[in-house]
Amino acid sequence: MIHIDFYLSYIALYFISINLFTFFLYLFDKIQAYKNNKNISRVSEIKLLFFSFIGGSIGSLFSMVLFSHKIKKFSFLWKFIIICIVQTIAIITYIFYI
Repeated sequence: MIHIDFYLSYIALYFISINLFTFFLYLFDKIQAYKNNKNISRVSEIKLLFFSFIGGSIGSLFSMVLFSHKIKKFSFLWKFIIICIVQTIAIITYIFYI
């Protein structure tokens, strides 16, 4: 019998779950946008950006590209790009200095 050890650290589980949650949060907001009803509350941009900032930027990027959500709104897009740049710098700094 073949035995394969599969181990995920807590930080890997965190990043997987936050990215999945953020992906579905963007999807939910896109569905709410399609309904186009004034009585339907949508997810605020600050919440979308917050979940991207705390580690869900990959999930949000996939969701933005797959569902064409928030990619034409430049005021949102530049904030998202800044978050991605800051996270990239943090990862590179962590890799090379730790």
